[in-house]
Parts: sequence; C-alpha cells; structure tokens
Amino acid sequence: MTKFFKQKNKNNSGFTLVETLVAISIFTIAILALMSVLSKGVSDTNYAKKRMTATYLAQEGIEHIRNMRDTLVLSSSTQDGWDSFWNKVSLCTLNNPCGFYDLVSATDSIFICASSTCSLNLINGNYSYNLTGENSGFERKIWVDLINPNEFKIYSSVSWRQGSGNYEVTFSENLYNWIE
Repeated sequence: MTKFFKQKNKNNSGFTLVETLVAISIFTIAILALMSVLSKGVSDTNYAKKRMTATYLAQEGIEHIRNMRDTLVLSSSTQDGWDSFWNKVSLCTLNNPCGFYDLVSATDSIFICASSTCSLNLINGNYSYNLTGENSGFERKIWVDLINPNEFKIYSSVSWRQGSGNYEVTFSENLYNWIE
C-alpha cells in the first residue's frame, strides 16, 4: 500500500509542459480579445466625439446665416433688408461654397471659400476660419438654393477625415422673407 501512495504522489507532482502551454495560450487569447474590444471602444468614442462636434459646427453655420438675415431685415424693416441679405448669400452655391468671419455684429461676414479657406482652426477652444491657430481637421461649407423670391434653402456641411475614412454632416433649413 505504501508503494501505491508513493506512485500516486509521483504522478501528481505538477503540471506538464503541454498543460502549461495550453493554459498560457487560453490566457493570451482572452487578453487579445479584451484588447480588441477596448480598441474598438476607443475608436467608436473618438468617432462619436468628432461627429458631435461636426453636428454643432454645422448647426452654427445655419444659425449664423439666420442671424445675419434677421439683423439685415430688422435694421431696414423693409423689403430692402431681405434684398440686401439675398444679394450677400446668393453668391454661395454648391460649386462656390461660403464661410463666414467670426465677427458678431458684422453683416458683411460671408466670403467665398477658396481651396482651403473653409478649414476651421482651433483658437483658444473656439473654432474659427481665422488662419491662425491649430488646424482642427474640420471644414465647414455653406451654400444656398433659391426656391422662390421669398424663400431659399440654406445648407451647412461639415466634413472631417478620421482614420481611413472621410465623414460629413450636412444640415439644411428653409429661410423665409418674413417682412411684409
């Protein structure tokens, strides 16, 4: 009987090399799967952050044009305000999109984008067409389509590049001549 116990202890003295390699392989696969999930999560979070920023920038473009309309129309309170506004924004087409200077009170703030002037730069946490500052990677273009003499559709499109893809967010809104 002592022979039997000695033999049993001898066989159970530790893991074999094969068992150790299998355990390490399973552990490595589990760690790689976890790293893959974490990497995808970080990538998705970065995309969501950029898309949300682009959405706000596109909306800001439409709000700036709407504010410009209201300022011009209210300052003249005649049809001349709407006509003046239309003359400024009618230059902005899909083939010649516009940007705007970041002057709060300016009514002549629209400019036609050249090849790179619609790029937005980051200056002290604010996005701007100003050429100074750090390139934000976003580009905003604004254009209009005339529907009738008292209505047009304004588009604001923000695009960016992330990873190997190009992305774009476009908003539109109809603006009306509300002066009678």
